[in-house]
Amino acid sequence: MDSFAEPYTRVGDDISLDEVRQQVRALEADHRAAGIPLSGRVIHVCHYLPVIATLNHTPGVLSPPATPPTKTSDVPLTPPHDSKAIPPVAAAETSAWTLVPRYGHAAMISGIRSLAATHEQLIIGWTGDIQSTVPGERVSTATVTESDRAALDEALETYQPKESDPDDDKKTIYVPVWLDDQVAHGHYDGYCKQTLWPLFHYLLWQDIATEDTSQDAHYNAYAAANAAFAARIASVYRPGDLIWVHDYHLLLVPKLVRDLIPDAVLGLFVHTPFPSSEVFRCLPRRREILDGMVGADLVCFQTYSYSRHFTSTCIRVCGYETTPRGIDVEGHLTAVTHCPVGVDAERVGRDLLRPGIQPKLDALRTLYEGKKIIVGRDKLDVIKGVLQKLRAFQKLLQDYPEWRGNVVLIQVTSPALTDSPKLERQISELVANINGEFGSLDFIPVHHYHQTLKKDEFYALLSVADLAVITPLRDGMNTTSMEFVIAQRSKQSPLVLSEFMGISKNMDKALMVNPWNLGDVAAAMNQGLLMTEGEKLNRHEALYKVVTTHTSHTWAAVLVKILLSQLGGKDTARSTPYIPKDVLESRYHVAKKRMFFFDYDGTLAPIVKVPSMAIPTPETLEALQKLSEDPKNVVYIISGRDQAFLEQHLGHLPLVGFSAEHGGFIREPGVGKPWTNFTEKLDMSWMGEVEEVFKYYTERTTGSHIEMKKSSITWHYRGADPEWGLFQCRQCQDLLENNVARKRPIEVLVGKKNLEVRPIAVNKGEIVKRLLYKNPDAEFVFCAGDDKTDEDMFRALILFSTGSTTVTMEAPLSVTLIDASKQPPVELAIKPDCVFTTAVGHSSKRTLASWHVTTPQEIVDHMLGLVAESSAGVSSHL
Repeated sequence: MDSFAEPYTRVGDDISLDEVRQQVRALEADHRAAGIPLSGRVIHVCHYLPVIATLNHTPGVLSPPATPPTKTSDVPLTPPHDSKAIPPVAAAETSAWTLVPRYGHAAMISGIRSLAATHEQLIIGWTGDIQSTVPGERVSTATVTESDRAALDEALETYQPKESDPDDDKKTIYVPVWLDDQVAHGHYDGYCKQTLWPLFHYLLWQDIATEDTSQDAHYNAYAAANAAFAARIASVYRPGDLIWVHDYHLLLVPKLVRDLIPDAVLGLFVHTPFPSSEVFRCLPRRREILDGMVGADLVCFQTYSYSRHFTSTCIRVCGYETTPRGIDVEGHLTAVTHCPVGVDAERVGRDLLRPGIQPKLDALRTLYEGKKIIVGRDKLDVIKGVLQKLRAFQKLLQDYPEWRGNVVLIQVTSPALTDSPKLERQISELVANINGEFGSLDFIPVHHYHQTLKKDEFYALLSVADLAVITPLRDGMNTTSMEFVIAQRSKQSPLVLSEFMGISKNMDKALMVNPWNLGDVAAAMNQGLLMTEGEKLNRHEALYKVVTTHTSHTWAAVLVKILLSQLGGKDTARSTPYIPKDVLESRYHVAKKRMFFFDYDGTLAPIVKVPSMAIPTPETLEALQKLSEDPKNVVYIISGRDQAFLEQHLGHLPLVGFSAEHGGFIREPGVGKPWTNFTEKLDMSWMGEVEEVFKYYTERTTGSHIEMKKSSITWHYRGADPEWGLFQCRQCQDLLENNVARKRPIEVLVGKKNLEVRPIAVNKGEIVKRLLYKNPDAEFVFCAGDDKTDEDMFRALILFSTGSTTVTMEAPLSVTLIDASKQPPVELAIKPDCVFTTAVGHSSKRTLASWHVTTPQEIVDHMLGLVAESSAGVSSHL
């Protein structure tokens, strides 16, 4: 799909906040009516609490600043956040703690807080470095006592930020996560900022590192911090809570929470860009990070392009399967979508009325009277493209000499965690070069300020500008561009934006540029400076509508909506429970006759890339042998494999029965027993026609091959490019279903990296029915499988209608087709609580089975447990 054709917002999300909230209420009412529990709480998990905590007394010995940099490439531990303003704020003070707002991530925090109007809110986050009353000092968390920690909890209960939206009429609860100083800074300053941040912005580490370092150096700290967050979530979780985990700091948390709370409804929102699979695969811990992310029910990105990159990475790097509903990881489905963040337009509008702005605005106008003013404000970070912007401005003065002496660039670079002395030096040298070439005694073309602006200064700068140039090399959401649009409500100056920003498709009325193309950026600056008033108005009106409609409040409400929609799509608010060993063993030991039906691939042996390599382990062979040697047991392997494979690897087990090719053939237990062909009386002339179709796709799909069996034919594409193979599979499936299957008695089955065609009358379920019919005295049935073809077995074992405890079975097709057309019904001895249908995979896997285990090894372990107890003559569980 062409990502450039995708809308910035999803269909149905580009509506007013009130309409989104109305949809949320309707979804919640539907879920409650369906018996799905909802607590009315939303838990947001962020790296930091939006609070700076100062301990008002010395807990023992005061520590020096925590974990100082050990390398010149390291950054300060906790530099000032990108706070456009840090106005005087009245602090909330208790006897032990003083709390003040932590600035930064304003759009996310305002969006989260806005939900307090409709839901009870919990924000879970790291405490941040604990500040001391001694300026410049920090308190080591190891010295903070339990009583002081409890006092912080109490202080947070009464804390109310002064900048809260007036519409917030409910309390937001702040839940601190305490981290050891070394873990906290290894997590944030180490793995997050030195490994993940560059990678997600398309910077490989050798491009920015000043010395060789291992990209795994801080992973243990990252994992430990994520585990602490997951444990904190579990400590406050209530059934029915909605959980949103935010950003790349916490990518392991979804899986960790899933392990702790299997039924949790959890979304992950990634605020940064997500790179292409070819970039992401460079990450040494790529598998662990992706496994953590797909533990969520829903993964959400800023744009469709980022979500597409994530899906492609899951397919290419980890080999995960995709379905129309999401990414399938051992039966757990993770939906993937996008929803852009906005700014709090109402708050920005209020801030623009601050009385301190106008004097600064007038001063700027006086200072640069008669000059056009271009404004840029970025963090001092390689990805922000400040060097490229300055070179483009230099190009403007070279190519359009009429602007010399008539335009100034005011470039503000605020401190960033990835500050580099080299980058700062390069910028200073380039500014000096431009000013030396094009400046004079009474004119300086570039004014560079490396500082954090106060809020009044920031908005005065945005308001006075004749043109804003925001051209990062890669960015997720850039709030400055949106705030500029709001600040320009009266002047309506144009905006030059990089096409590599997450908001670029939404802000398409800005002048879009490739920041690497200096000539185009210079031309866009010239166009913006010369733009007519009419064009300015038209462009600004469109941008203003976007910025004030899709706000941070709307974004937060949409997150709740799509997570509720995902909850409804879970289909089962049930997750398949883990098979109870004690119940299984007790029913097994009292039964006089027992039946076992096992799939092979994915059930007794793990799925492998080369099918011929899926050989049984010694433990598997031991379990099958011991089970089959018990005269009370009837054991069958019911597989999609052909007869030759089953005989080669399992044929030495004389007391095990086999069904090959998904029920096409059966061989009863016993030495020298013949194979029975269920397809002898069926029309199999369709196989040649299907083979020709498969040959067509094999020729066009490198790495694919055809497997011919006696009763079915399968096209495998496990060795092909995963995305191309999946595309070809869907094309082939469509062709077969619409042109062949309609005219023939066949069905087309999509398996794991394969497409199989078989007769309608032949499947695993028919074999199970035959064996049940032939063994009506069986009092215990265990059936295990892992994929769609095994659902036929599970379906065949749904024997009892609601409330009934007895069942009479008519002769199935698999009996009448071979034995005789007329066979009497039989009454089965089996009882409902003695049928153990077991799916291998995640508990959230869609299945007809009653129980689940996670891996094939667990099936083997359970069977070994049964035979071990039988041989010991006891019936207690292990």
